[in-house]
Amino acid sequence: MRNVRFVITLCLFILLGNHLVKAQTVTNPNDREYNLQTPQGIIRGMMMTPGMGEGYPVVLLIAGSGPTDMNGNSMQLGIQPNTLKLIAEGLAQKGIATVRFDKRGIASSASAAKDEFSLRFDDYVNDVSLWIDKLAGDRRFKGVYVLGHSEGALIGMVACRSNAKVKGFVSVAGPGKPMYKLIESQLSALPQELKDRVVAINDSLRNGKLYPQVPLGLQALFRTSVQPYLISCYKYNPIDIIGTLEMPVLIVQGKTDIQVPWADAELLKQAAPKAGLFLIADMNHVLKDCSVMEQQAQLATYSDPSLPLNSELLLLLEKFVKNP
Repeated sequence: MRNVRFVITLCLFILLGNHLVKAQTVTNPNDREYNLQTPQGIIRGMMMTPGMGEGYPVVLLIAGSGPTDMNGNSMQLGIQPNTLKLIAEGLAQKGIATVRFDKRGIASSASAAKDEFSLRFDDYVNDVSLWIDKLAGDRRFKGVYVLGHSEGALIGMVACRSNAKVKGFVSVAGPGKPMYKLIESQLSALPQELKDRVVAINDSLRNGKLYPQVPLGLQALFRTSVQPYLISCYKYNPIDIIGTLEMPVLIVQGKTDIQVPWADAELLKQAAPKAGLFLIADMNHVLKDCSVMEQQAQLATYSDPSLPLNSELLLLLEKFVKNP
């Protein structure tokens, strides 16, 4: 039963949508507010630079799925690794600027929310495209790079298609399979009856049809209001998209990731043979060092913002941005 609860927690992290999470306190003087105006409202972000000067390359950081804020945290689920903020801090030390943002409907971007039934995957893609336009037009930066974490990798690669403004794209812990396959894989510990129902629900959604009779135990994942979003997401296959990218591509994956198997990174590499592929032995899904797959050891890294990022990751990012 503990395994089942753990799997459900991870899938809730994937699927929970427009829920408010607590914004983080800003203390770094080089971490400054940097916002995006959209037709639905302001998406609020932060720009972290190595100093107060100009002329830095800039990396747009895209958070993963669910109610994840600009720092990579999902406070209501007890998930606080500070992943994206730590990337920003680490890259600033290496002379690289970053911009990270609260997704529409999350934390400080609550005013840009759509109701859950109206939200689509392409809304996130369009937001990233607007961010790219904004950064490309900001003379303080020289060169725009896009980094997506987890589902953010899929969002980023879709936004980067045929976009000459992007100098390089990075997939970190990005899935190599459509989202419905990833969900089914992560729910493999459920009883067979529920696993069969998950497949039936996904088959319906893949065909563009809502599934009205979701069992109570699966309501959090497949409630009616989130099904249109899943329909819009399921149509994208990462391996069909990454191979179309014309800019340099870097694929990074931890081998102790319990949410996205490292084999997915190899699928992405097969679809994009020119991409760089790096598998990091002891890095998990929140990009922290964890040498084991044991659940409690993994969860401890999900809730400790003081743990540093895997050091190899930052070196790879620095090398890619400075020499794509």
